[in-house]
Amino acid sequence: MCDFSLQHIASRPAKVGDKLVTTNFNTGTNGFMSADTLRDETKVAVCVMPGTELAFEYRIATRQFSYFLGHVNERASKVARFTQVDKHIMHAHHDALELPDGEVILLTRLCEGQTATVLQLPAEPKNEAEAEAQRHAEFVG
Repeated sequence: MCDFSLQHIASRPAKVGDKLVTTNFNTGTNGFMSADTLRDETKVAVCVMPGTELAFEYRIATRQFSYFLGHVNERASKVARFTQVDKHIMHAHHDALELPDGEVILLTRLCEGQTATVLQLPAEPKNEAEAEAQRHAEFVG
């Protein structure tokens, strides 16, 4: 929901319609904060649940660093689904975006300042069997 590097940052859950901005929290990772609070001194992370669908204002851009230079890679997509990866690795970045073509990008690789709108949150489980299946999918993911 919020990467391990953001555990000591104030946070709140994402809501449908939220305008989010990719932000460097100076903790070793990037994440989302509300576009409404960009000018605030205190950065509040907006935590996104796996399965949340996001629409970016422009094509999704990531940083890629080589030995001497860093450059930006733009993806063809402006939409993504939030997911988590490598959850079995304790001190690793888990927050990621899955693009429609199946590519998975760590959130911490996103260029700062990109804006996205929360289109849809994941469905709430209707019974205990669905809740267990969702917990299992999140653990495996």
